[in-house]
Amino acid sequence: MSGHSKWSQIKRQKGVTDHKRGQLFTKLGREISVAARKGGGDPGSNFQLRLAVQKARDSNMPMDNIDRAIKKGAGGTEATSLAEVTYEGYGPGGMAVIVNALSDNRNRTASEIRSTFTKAGGNLGETGSVGWLFDNRGVITLEAAKVAPDEIALCAIDAGAEDIKIEDQAVEVYTRPEDLEKVRKALEAQNVTVVSAELSMIPKTTVAIDEKHALQALKLMEKLEALDDVQQVYSNADFPNEVLAKYQSDGD
Repeated sequence: MSGHSKWSQIKRQKGVTDHKRGQLFTKLGREISVAARKGGGDPGSNFQLRLAVQKARDSNMPMDNIDRAIKKGAGGTEATSLAEVTYEGYGPGGMAVIVNALSDNRNRTASEIRSTFTKAGGNLGETGSVGWLFDNRGVITLEAAKVAPDEIALCAIDAGAEDIKIEDQAVEVYTRPEDLEKVRKALEAQNVTVVSAELSMIPKTTVAIDEKHALQALKLMEKLEALDDVQQVYSNADFPNEVLAKYQSDGD
């Protein structure tokens, strides 16, 4: 399973503290505001805003917060100072990393991200240095305990899904970006519990990371995501299962 799958699963299982939940809501609010600024405040006619709102709802963000974020963006206030920026680099063990950020100060954001890479034994690369290793795809994560794999696979593929992967407690459906919403609705119509549905950067191939570098790589990803300006972090690392188990048990 991809580094995205394993990393996302770890974050869900480790849970979210009150502090991290507050930070998460701030990041989700920024994403909603920028989407509303770019395409208007009506989710019915703004695909990017619909995805951002659904992502916030999947994370149990209160509707009052969502509505305020939409009004900020559509009203051209806070969101006007935020720019979407993508950074690319290499982490421990040679893994490729993509970092998506929303920044009102690019110099500050770049400095923080570069410092985080350096401290973890990695380095920030040039634009385009690793982006070609990833595809932009929709990813729908399902609640594995309530899924009949064969039935779900057939339903998802009929709705336009490209692939479905099942491993341990994770079931993930992969789609083209434009089919994400359609496939999600088809699965929900079958009473399947959708844990999350989002656009993601999925590696075309993964890089196996040894135990020593895997722990460093996981810490790098966690520290990058802890930065206020960072929205998402993706990698092509394939982590050993024993390292994942150790990392989860160690806590924060």
